[in-house]
Amino acid sequence: MERKILLAIADGLGDRPCDILDGKTPLEYAKTEHLNYLAEKGSTGIMDLYQAGSPVGTDLGHLILFGYSIDDYPGRGPIEAFGNGMELIGGDVAFRCNFATLDNDMKVIDRRAGRIREGTEELASALNGLEIDGVKVLFKEATEHRAVMVLRGPGLSQAVTDTDPKKEGLPVKPSLGKDNNPTSKYTAVILNKILLEAHQILSKHPVNISREKQGLLPANGILTRGAGMMPNIDKITERLNFKACCVAAESTVLGVARLAGFNILSDESFTGNIDTDIEKKASFAIEALKYNDFVALHYKATDLMGHDNDPLGKVKAIEQFDRMLGLVISSLKQEKMENVVIALAADHSTPCERKEHSGDPVPIVICGKNLRKDNVKCYDEISCANGGLNRIKGADFNRILLDYLEVTPKYGN
Repeated sequence: MERKILLAIADGLGDRPCDILDGKTPLEYAKTEHLNYLAEKGSTGIMDLYQAGSPVGTDLGHLILFGYSIDDYPGRGPIEAFGNGMELIGGDVAFRCNFATLDNDMKVIDRRAGRIREGTEELASALNGLEIDGVKVLFKEATEHRAVMVLRGPGLSQAVTDTDPKKEGLPVKPSLGKDNNPTSKYTAVILNKILLEAHQILSKHPVNISREKQGLLPANGILTRGAGMMPNIDKITERLNFKACCVAAESTVLGVARLAGFNILSDESFTGNIDTDIEKKASFAIEALKYNDFVALHYKATDLMGHDNDPLGKVKAIEQFDRMLGLVISSLKQEKMENVVIALAADHSTPCERKEHSGDPVPIVICGKNLRKDNVKCYDEISCANGGLNRIKGADFNRILLDYLEVTPKYGN
């Protein structure tokens, strides 16, 4: 039987006991009929994405879930570039950017250019293709005031400091090399030249002239942070010869998926919050399974509620995630897709009391026809700790899933 994998990821799902929830975690407290069904029918465990007690970000967490190691992590800049549809090659250096309002002395008046929403595509186009000292600039607008910049050329380095001063009223920080390597100093010099040139180009741009006439702040400069270099890594889908797809809304997740060679399915109704369209997400996932071997279905609201220290909100988000999985299970039965293995996981824990990612392990499930199952009946952090998968790392979890696809190499004779 040729199996397919559906990996449902509840972002930041893991938590700690909350007083307001009678000493239970949000996942223990929530009514999760469908998640518990999968736990009862499958094998469970808990997972450290990287290693015990080590928090990871959404980007690295998903990179590991999709089959990479921490050594492959390129930094946030390249991932944001992929998330905005830019295709990077080895040696590219990518930055997260803000359009900003600067005065003539490069002092920051507004770090977000009045949270500009319109005209950013035209502004980005004016910078895209710029070339300084043999280094080409690739520039693309993102959401509102955000953008992504990629430097492409020989001898570049990611070891350069941010230029965003993080406060209004301060000048743009000149980029410096973080070490004594000549490539770092060279990259910083190039970056500083680009920022000056961008300020001159954007100050004269029709979009900004129009904004000033309307009494709006011009987006006449850019601020950079999070430099990262694209390593020479293969797309895992090409290396192991399988087709994959990611159903998601969040740009960071989409960026990691594109880096890994996944196709992308997204929609304006996928908000990344509690009001996301779970019916459409479920239907997209089922459709994707018809044409792909591996489908990742991402859900964000659980993480947001953890960051907001909202245990009851997280319970509500988990129950919505449960309903989405119910739709998936029902559709798989209707479509008679018995060959699909459903896996449940999270990219990290986001405890409400901490309001930030933690190193707490996350619960996992692998459920499918003719697969082993254990005696666990509920999907939560405590119950799954008694499961047959035991406590494993994210890399182990990914290898188990890919083994069910029969794409991983055999060791020995």
